[in-house]
Amino acid sequence: MAIKKSELYSSIWASCDALRGGMDASQYKDYVLSLLFIKYVSDKYAGRKFAPINIPEGASFADMVALKGKPDIGDQINKKIIAPLAAANQQLNQADFPDFNDAVKLGSGKEMVDRLTDLIAIFEAPSLDFSKNRAEGDDILGDAYEYLMRHFATESGKSKGQFYTPAEVSRVMAQIIGIRQAATSNDTTVYDPTCGSGSLLLKVGDEAQAKVTLYGQEKDAATSGLARMNMILHDNPTAIVEQGNTLTDPKFLDGETVKSFDFVVANPPFSDKRWSTGLDTLKDKHGRFKGFGIPPAKQGDYAYLLHIVRSLKSTGTGACILPHGVLFRGGAEAEIRRSLVRRGYIKGIIGLPANLFYGTGIPACIVLIDKKDAQARKGIFIVDASQGFIKDGPKNRLRVQDIHKIVDAFTKLADLPGYSRMVPFEEIEKNEFNLNLPRYIDSQKQEDRQDIEGHLRGGIPQADIDALQAYWAVCPGLRSALFRDLRPGYVALATEKAAIKATIYEHPEFAAFIKSMGDHFAAWRTKAAQKLKALKVGVHPNDVIFETSESLLGHYAGKPLIDKYDVYQHLMDYWAETMQDDVYAVAQDGWKAIPYRIIEKDKKGREKDKGWACDLVPKDLIVARYFETDQAEIETLTASLEAASDALATYEDENAGDDGLLSDVVEGEGDKRKITAKSVKAQTKDLKGAADTEEELAALQEWLRLSEVEADLKRRLKRAEAELDAKALAQYAKLTEPEVQILAVDEKWLARVDADIHGEMDRISQTLTDRARTLADRYETSLPTLIANTEQLSAKVEGHLKAMGFAW
Repeated sequence: MAIKKSELYSSIWASCDALRGGMDASQYKDYVLSLLFIKYVSDKYAGRKFAPINIPEGASFADMVALKGKPDIGDQINKKIIAPLAAANQQLNQADFPDFNDAVKLGSGKEMVDRLTDLIAIFEAPSLDFSKNRAEGDDILGDAYEYLMRHFATESGKSKGQFYTPAEVSRVMAQIIGIRQAATSNDTTVYDPTCGSGSLLLKVGDEAQAKVTLYGQEKDAATSGLARMNMILHDNPTAIVEQGNTLTDPKFLDGETVKSFDFVVANPPFSDKRWSTGLDTLKDKHGRFKGFGIPPAKQGDYAYLLHIVRSLKSTGTGACILPHGVLFRGGAEAEIRRSLVRRGYIKGIIGLPANLFYGTGIPACIVLIDKKDAQARKGIFIVDASQGFIKDGPKNRLRVQDIHKIVDAFTKLADLPGYSRMVPFEEIEKNEFNLNLPRYIDSQKQEDRQDIEGHLRGGIPQADIDALQAYWAVCPGLRSALFRDLRPGYVALATEKAAIKATIYEHPEFAAFIKSMGDHFAAWRTKAAQKLKALKVGVHPNDVIFETSESLLGHYAGKPLIDKYDVYQHLMDYWAETMQDDVYAVAQDGWKAIPYRIIEKDKKGREKDKGWACDLVPKDLIVARYFETDQAEIETLTASLEAASDALATYEDENAGDDGLLSDVVEGEGDKRKITAKSVKAQTKDLKGAADTEEELAALQEWLRLSEVEADLKRRLKRAEAELDAKALAQYAKLTEPEVQILAVDEKWLARVDADIHGEMDRISQTLTDRARTLADRYETSLPTLIANTEQLSAKVEGHLKAMGFAW
């Protein structure tokens, strides 16, 4: 059985986290990721001539395994594995790796030996054999590295998680920068001046059609080492990552001038208060502030942005993540902002949700710099995407639908109310070059206002009904079925409140709309099924989901009431949950549904057989398609068993009380009280022949009868389940490839997507029902009626009090 891609990541994380002990996550990650790196390069390059990474004799992962349990394991890893590996490869150095003999971090003596031995053992798992990548173009190992870094960033806390840019934000930047559409080659250059662990740089490189050349600089020594490893793990061994402070000591120069690149991306530290330390800002020999002005001493955001501007070729494009303050702060920053806008360098600004990043909770934005069309630029395209996210533990996260919507809006320059628009320079000048997003886009949701007249006189405001125009456009007759005119500007319910849902769902126009949407999905489903069934061994899973999801998104474009991005999200969620593992299996093995035994170990290490399973075609699909009669019999037996168990339990409740006919056979106390066949049979034997025991004997006999009925049904059910289990297991060997395709594609993948989209339609329908009910409840009772009711109740209370002799 091939391990699932999703399980691979989580199993590595769980194992490593269990061994961490009290060590800080920000330090422990260096050991785990270094081991993963050594394992990968050993599997991929050991023994290969002219490989991009040279693995010296005696310095492979296998040699590290041989050190397990040795008293000097830490020192030996440093000397026999890491030192030769670093010496043999120009792009690595020993400082990139942590000290494996550090007693402070790893413990001393046996503690260190055990921890390192156990850590090495995690990476010995057969599932972590990287010598043959399962699906070319889908980097399982690189993704595992990314997964671990994300978890370490989450665990590292506020100040230590900055080495990692969330993958979702990296994807947005990689796509809006335009590298996919550009004519790229090996000579195309991409640069990240604050590259952290390199994930952002890699995402941009992945978007290019050709293998571009990557450059990065990172201030922190350990993190720059992670970045170099990350480049190699993602098959970019020629990438150049330098260590040093980009502002005071830029490593990529052409003489005194900073080297210029085709694309530049960055996620610099927000509002760096020490940016100018060691830098003569008035005499910056690289000329980065010339013509723009010097950023404030305690706010480094524009220092990094101007470094990017200077590092771009005259046709270059850059994207930088910055705090919102850069858009509106005054002083020197206002002057720099004015200069950038007037030169036409700022192509666009994207406002992101708060709490996305690991180092801070404040909201940030992406500023896109584009020199190529600067002179012809007439405005700045602004997107406010601050409302599109999902909660994910302590942080917020962009969903795939949020990423797609941002990129679509930006690449198409789409004018979407409350979300995005092109803002002309004239409007920006009127606002004195203040680029604060709320000045240009109102992304806040419309407040649900209370209508004073509606409360005073009754009636639902017409404005609230007009706000549901999207529904009336699809079902114009439904409006009059739900509401009737009351007086100018106000309506009343035209049906009983309890009948709102039925009125909507049974309305012919609404029923026709639901049917048309079902037909609409069915049309896409037929085409998708045909393409998915044509998948062959070696297919690229990422290409499969891209083509499938894009076709679904396009199919729902312009459809009323339903948001195409919500539909897209359902497919992408299912892909992440199940479908990607299935497609990886098809890419590796073809359309084979092979069951496997589930073997679990108990605490003593003994193996236990827990049955069998099949990932691509689960048992329930086989049963539903081939053994419907057997399953129906099991369901009948299950229902009969439940009825028999209920009858027995009811009989016990009625007769097992302190004075009941079965009280003498009850064993145990409290919640542990029970009646057993053994105690009933013993009591029956004792009572036989005794006087006045007929009623009690009859009760005991009835209990035995009911108990035997239950036991018989249990036996029959167990036998039927075992027979069905055996039949289902045997059926797999008979399956043809077309049958496997029907089961996996039609009855598993597309059936689930169908159910999710039907659920989305139900949610849309329920939203109208809930809104109509809310409005009806809100304005149901007018203020005069409330007052009259209050007076009536008050008079009743006063009458009762007088009758009791109380008066005032």
